Amino acid sequence: MNLKPLGFKILWITVFLVSSIPSWSQRSKPLNLPKYDQVKLHFGMALGFNQMNATVRQADNFHLLDSIYSVECNPQMGFNINIVANYNINRFFSVRTLPGLNFGQRNMEYILYGKNMFQSKIMEIESTYLDLPILLQLKSARLNNFRMYMIAGMSYKYDLSSQKKIADKDKPRIKFKPNVFSYEVGVGTDYFLEYFKFAIEVKYTFGLNNSMSYDNTEFSTSIAQLTPRMFNITLLFEGSDIESLSFLKIFKKR
Repeated sequence: MNLKPLGFKILWITVFLVSSIPSWSQRSKPLNLPKYDQVKLHFGMALGFNQMNATVRQADNFHLLDSIYSVECNPQMGFNINIVANYNINRFFSVRTLPGLNFGQRNMEYILYGKNMFQSKIMEIESTYLDLPILLQLKSARLNNFRMYMIAGMSYKYDLSSQKKIADKDKPRIKFKPNVFSYEVGVGTDYFLEYFKFAIEVKYTFGLNNSMSYDNTEFSTSIAQLTPRMFNITLLFEGSDIESLSFLKIFKKR
């Protein structure tokens, strides 16, 4: 089922908020992992979905171009794989990094005018980002086995796909620069289970630099600035030590 970008965001954010309500109303119960926050360093893994997008600013001379009538970026779905390393400053603040890979695609749609008619040309721009974020996490106090948090920070991404040679059959086609510097903001919920901590996180990434790679065609020169954006929904699994990453403890008592 294909969802429009806005509808997709509203759907998942609604699920995220509704799933959190029962946790706020739960009665007092024994704490899982009661000494979790006393351990300074935690490790884990993260799996998630992304929606790659971009903000497109047209060139000042756009109205003087011969054939291009409009250009816009259509976001597409992708997925992320990350390793989690979290350092607790205290019970409310931590610093975390999630090195990993972001796989996704953006479709650049050009409306062309020629021979007294309009036609659409879609360029599929695939990206595989090596992602290196550094984030500050602000956590609420635990409510039994639940808490909420906010994150903010910076990230550096390198697009491993940007240097691929474009086949003649695919030309003309624009290219993006490989280096992306971004800032990130998001919210999440922590669920303390018996053997590990599970989290659901929603995050936005906003590019800071122009990622357009210019050539001699109107397809690139029609764009004054192109800044990447990304929307992420991520599931995180964190343990209190390296051994817990395997989650083998879950099955030991079975």
